[in-house]
Amino acid sequence: MNCIDMKTKTKIFALLTICLVVGGTGCKKFLEVDPKSTVGEDQLFSSEIGFQQALTGLYSQMASRDLYGNNLTMGFSSLIAQNYSTTLSGVFSFPTTVALNFKGADAVPLVSGIWTKGYNTIAAANNILEKIDGRQNLFTGNHYALVKGETLGLRAYLHFDLLRLYGANFATNPTKKAIPFRTELNALSKVPSTVDEVSAAILADLKTAEVLMKDKDPISTEKSRRFRMNYYAIKALQARVYLFRGDKANAAAAATEVVNSGIFTLIDPKSVSAAAAGRDRTFSTEQVFAIRVKDIRIWVETDNAYFKSVSDNRNNLTRTLSDFQTLYETSTGGGTDIRFANLIEADGLTYFCTKYWQTWVGTVENDRLDQNVSLMRLSEMYYILAETAATPDEGLVFLNKVREKRVIPVISPGLTAQKLTDELTKEYQKDFYAEGQLFYYYKRKLFNRMQFSTRNLTEASYIVPVPDNELEFNPNYN
Repeated sequence: MNCIDMKTKTKIFALLTICLVVGGTGCKKFLEVDPKSTVGEDQLFSSEIGFQQALTGLYSQMASRDLYGNNLTMGFSSLIAQNYSTTLSGVFSFPTTVALNFKGADAVPLVSGIWTKGYNTIAAANNILEKIDGRQNLFTGNHYALVKGETLGLRAYLHFDLLRLYGANFATNPTKKAIPFRTELNALSKVPSTVDEVSAAILADLKTAEVLMKDKDPISTEKSRRFRMNYYAIKALQARVYLFRGDKANAAAAATEVVNSGIFTLIDPKSVSAAAAGRDRTFSTEQVFAIRVKDIRIWVETDNAYFKSVSDNRNNLTRTLSDFQTLYETSTGGGTDIRFANLIEADGLTYFCTKYWQTWVGTVENDRLDQNVSLMRLSEMYYILAETAATPDEGLVFLNKVREKRVIPVISPGLTAQKLTDELTKEYQKDFYAEGQLFYYYKRKLFNRMQFSTRNLTEASYIVPVPDNELEFNPNYN
């Protein structure tokens, strides 16, 4: 059999998945590659390389602007966490989104796009999982375990973020209907599972993936594995999900395994203060899981982009310098914070967070720093360990490890539990600015107000509504 090149096969698989999901039984069993040839699904999944390229297609979908290339990182998820001071006149103002009016004109397409692309990508994962069992003989070495484990991990990751957006708070409403947990590739409506059921199913997927990948993942020797759902990404996601469910013991155990692996290190401040061309803006040594977004500069750094000034003030995804000084506590020792001193920069008369202005001056592809969006970082594991510690002073040890590497003063022992929470909140606000994680923190804690907002919030304020097209298609939400 002639092998299809990676780029072509990735496109084929992405199109095939969308066809199967949204087209139902009316889709053909093949896709046209060029006027003279077609590639059938059986051909795609008849070899190890076919499964590998199907998995590559899955990562490619995750890197789309509807998902982690934009909306679930620096875009929608950061907008609703009040990371940006927007105006009514800018192209990137998103007034109803920032106001948490999810039925507003600028919010509706974002809410719908995340849902649709999220479930299309889950369908891509389900297609791989449906085909891989019974075909283990096609794989060499540990590749069967890695492909299946990664796919299960990605399915879990996607379901969890959809749950955190569209579902209720676990602590207060674990039995409330949330989202469908989809494990089959079909276009049939599915009864939504409860918050408890979805999060339990996610943990089940992660456990299976953990067993498959333990001692088989080459993450310790292959740096590029941070761009895959590797074994320690599985453990980091377990830590997130357990914390979401209030299971502090298991959250701490999973986070500890990541921290103690020795594979990931808190960023060396010198790497962040280096000359602009070689500056490590994304804190690459901390990345447990990141995604490659090859065309990210188009919407974050070039003309008419999110984080650059233009003459007619069209882009507003930023805050005032005064707000950044408040965020990083520059009046109380935060002026030396590497996140403020090296990542808050002016373009023209406007200050921006520049973590996405990343450049690359090397020659080794696996070492490149650009095209890089963090999804899970080591610092979050330290914060989880601080939150789940038996006493505030024990938790403070983990928090201070991060603060020291951020070049800000460590905090003296003797904090109350509430004061530790307050300090953790500040570090979440600083570390995950424009990364999409802060909203989930606020929602899990049910903050009645977010930083830089005067809007009073209820639990309902944090629940993004299921899109109308899903409600029309699936009557099971009532």
